[in-house]
Amino acid sequence: MIRLVLADDESLTRGAVGALLGLESDLVVVGEAATGDEAVARVQEHHPDVAVLDVEMPGRDGAEVAQWIAAHVPSTRCIILTRHARPGVLRRALAAGAAGFVTKSAPASVLADVIRRVHRGGRYVDPDLAVTALMAEDCPLTDRELEVLRHVDTSGTAADIAGRVHLSAGTVRNYLSSAMQKLGVGTRMDAVQQARDHGWL
Repeated sequence: MIRLVLADDESLTRGAVGALLGLESDLVVVGEAATGDEAVARVQEHHPDVAVLDVEMPGRDGAEVAQWIAAHVPSTRCIILTRHARPGVLRRALAAGAAGFVTKSAPASVLADVIRRVHRGGRYVDPDLAVTALMAEDCPLTDRELEVLRHVDTSGTAADIAGRVHLSAGTVRNYLSSAMQKLGVGTRMDAVQQARDHGWL
């Protein structure tokens, strides 16, 4: 039997996926989680063969959980599930050590086959997403602009960011303004989201 931990913050989705996978004779869900931290706890508790992780969860997201698993429970292989098939999500997940990437629109039979492939040591990336990722545009932002965007959060001021990146607040504001202008967005959070969607952060 291939032992699974299933993590998704949407209980209806998690329940449906768990029920469908449970119909497979060689798969068993040994733990479920609704947040990234719960996913880490379930993996620590059960040491499953494969963790199926939603990319967007409260707390740690799927890519962060995959990165933690790769560092602390490397015998567990990770598959990322997402509703938003964006190239940036794919890049982050693969960089974090995920071995599979499946969109939530895929049939349950495809997910089951991917679980088996990943369990055997293989990899799988949704073909349409792989093509999109290969054709993604180059990043127009400088390394400094990207560094500043990495430190943006909902509550942080330019001065807070400046302290983290060892620049003046005025310089940070200039980098943020430049990044927003290049990306054609109105707020720093929009700039962060767009950069993440494209896989630049």
